[in-house]
Amino acid sequence: MKVVIIGGHGKVALRLATILSDQDHEVTSVIRNPAQSADVADTGAEPYVADVEHLDTTALVDVVSGQDAVVWAAGAGGGSPERTYAVDRDAAIRVIDAAEQAGVPRFVMLSYFGASLDHQVPGDDPFFAYAEAKAAADQHLRDSALEWTIVAPSALTDKDGTGQILTAESGATASEVSRDDVAEVIAEVLATGRASGRMVEFNNGTVPISEALAAL
Repeated sequence: MKVVIIGGHGKVALRLATILSDQDHEVTSVIRNPAQSADVADTGAEPYVADVEHLDTTALVDVVSGQDAVVWAAGAGGGSPERTYAVDRDAAIRVIDAAEQAGVPRFVMLSYFGASLDHQVPGDDPFFAYAEAKAAADQHLRDSALEWTIVAPSALTDKDGTGQILTAESGATASEVSRDDVAEVIAEVLATGRASGRMVEFNNGTVPISEALAAL
């Protein structure tokens, strides 16, 4: 399988690229800063330097063409609301549109537990712009013709992965989850096609990832 990861130098993205490369998938990791190329190459992925924040949809078609799946793992990382909207909403939407135009069948969006158009984050909360941006991008993906999954973990930690999660469908509320396990969830979704057309909200838990996703 050919997979392109947008935001390829992120902590989850680097873990995911390693997993997929170890499974003999062909991985391309899109990064903005060429100085990050060595880190990406160490995962077994092919670095691809492109600034998705400023590329239009036509240019993004060239980035994703020929792929079997796109994983959106990019983000502005806080800062100004303007850049949050530019990356987490506008660039994500253009990549979704590019994937449709390029005929890429599969799209996995990395979001967060509780993301929703009705997120109820107050307008004066610093998190508001991110909540708005993610809600809009997630909804655009739902409305697309792509085979999509929205992976929505709780607060991310750098603890070692357990290989076990608990989904909202099994009673989980927002808590925390290891980045290792988030990467494993995305890899499982890509490998099996499970959770297609679904948003998967989850924490670390007691159910093996494959079983938790199979139960959805």
